[in-house]
Amino acid sequence: MRAYVIVEISIHDPELYEEYKKLTPASIAEYGGKFMIRGGKTVSMEGDWKPQRIVVAEFPSVERAEEWWHSDNYERAKKIRHASADTKMIIVEGVD
Repeated sequence: MRAYVIVEISIHDPELYEEYKKLTPASIAEYGGKFMIRGGKTVSMEGDWKPQRIVVAEFPSVERAEEWWHSDNYERAKKIRHASADTKMIIVEGVD
């Protein structure tokens, strides 16, 4: 069953975050993932949620998404993300 990594990001160092954006696509692709949403315009429909940036990546399974997140290939990018932004991240199973 497909899985989606959903991330809410508040960037506090845009220059450093650009380095993260360069490193991440190859690491995601290595685990069969691809970006579905990467920072497009958001419109709040209900509540007071006003995210600065939303990213959604699709993976073949929850297991592959977890493998990516724990991988050595993603480790450098993850450190850059932690230094340049505050994030909330979840994995959600999709519907077949």
